[in-house]
Amino acid sequence: MQKLNLPIRPLAIAALSLAVAGALVAPQAAQASAFQLKENSAKALGRAFAGSTAAGDDASVIVNNPAAMSMLKGNVFQADVTGINFSTKFHGTATDAQGRPISGGNGGDAGTTMPVPALYFASQVGDRWHIGLGLTAPFGFKTEYDSDWKGRYNGVKSDFKSFDATLSASFDVTDDFAVGVSAIAQKTSAELTSAINYNTVGLGLIQRAAMAGQLPPQVAGQLAAQYAAVVPPGSDGYAKIKGDDWAYGWQVGGLWKLTANDRFALSYRSKIKHNLEGTGNFTMPSNVTAVLSNPAVGGLLGSGQPPFTHTDGRAGFTTPSIATASFWHQDEKFGLGIDLSWTKWDVFKDLTVKYSNPNQPTTSEDYSWRNTWFASVGGEYYLSDKLTLRGGVAIDTTPTHASTRSPRVPDSTRKWLAFGIGYKATDRFEINAGYAHIFVNEAHIDGVSSSTGDRLVGSNDDKGNLLSVSAKYSF
Repeated sequence: MQKLNLPIRPLAIAALSLAVAGALVAPQAAQASAFQLKENSAKALGRAFAGSTAAGDDASVIVNNPAAMSMLKGNVFQADVTGINFSTKFHGTATDAQGRPISGGNGGDAGTTMPVPALYFASQVGDRWHIGLGLTAPFGFKTEYDSDWKGRYNGVKSDFKSFDATLSASFDVTDDFAVGVSAIAQKTSAELTSAINYNTVGLGLIQRAAMAGQLPPQVAGQLAAQYAAVVPPGSDGYAKIKGDDWAYGWQVGGLWKLTANDRFALSYRSKIKHNLEGTGNFTMPSNVTAVLSNPAVGGLLGSGQPPFTHTDGRAGFTTPSIATASFWHQDEKFGLGIDLSWTKWDVFKDLTVKYSNPNQPTTSEDYSWRNTWFASVGGEYYLSDKLTLRGGVAIDTTPTHASTRSPRVPDSTRKWLAFGIGYKATDRFEINAGYAHIFVNEAHIDGVSSSTGDRLVGSNDDKGNLLSVSAKYSF
């Protein structure tokens, strides 16, 4: 094996930085306006979430607007589950920093089918107070491409989710106005994998060092030739990162009964700041293992763990704040609602990852997401005292854009078409079902990795289906 007698430490460290940046940048991955999940109510889904916090007929208001609990009488237990079927297929090209095509296919269907559960209990305390507890999953997403696809250096598997425990209380200030507050405990976890292109990482670093004047051109050329001979194209490894964190937030809301038939609600949910902590594990081909096991290389690395070994890491991440306005008109034979929601995604400007291994420097990736809007119109028609039909449409804008859009989150603006049905079996027990098809605009990708120079150009074709059922018991 040829010896690499020139500056190896930056080369090895940069490769590891790329591996972890490509994986721990995980919170890219998820659903419905980026990775926000609105799916916490079968009844509301059937109306495309129109009137979600003003309709007053659903225990999901415990987590969506605590003030609306004022319309729940007695004690209410409700369980919902939504099946999310999401499909995403990439079509395009990939090249490395030297402009060479990256081998592999388009990755197959990276979508998945996953359940999103929700559980609620609300109780009326006296004439004016209500309390409630909700267990929900407000953020989550999963994509998984073929392990040898052409975009494997951008991401292979992304599995991100947040679970909330929400404790809420409401108070009827007057007969026509109620306020509510919530305390939220949130656990966020991520598991991500991506490939490491050891050939491109090394050659790219050598080239950047030469351009910066850190290496004479002749020396850089010799080093590049030596490195390419030992670590040729196709020398891939994989990084797997897992991390989680508990953090806390709050919510406030108000509900106004404008007339005997019209209600208006406002709610605001705070952002929740996380410090994700976890572990990183790496695999290497034998030629890279040989390079790193070379005593000369070990001496250049200095003290501490060698790169590409098990290590701890942490990254700050914030789930966004959300503001929602909801209106509902109630008539004898029908109800009609409107929802408008704003999500402050611009808190996700970049992701900075720090490691406990001193041979792995801090890395940072730029995302620059934008704030988004969700707007819906829907309603329901009462065929009888027992049977209700529902329908609605919605539009959900995306925070991503082509230059920073990742295949982990191949998101674009979405349009919803929803239908639902409800059956009241007794005065105390009812069941509901909702279905929505999501039409997604083509998600164009045209970005260059700041760490490796790899470029992925193309688009993802996405579509989604949601099916939700619930049971509600009042006593």
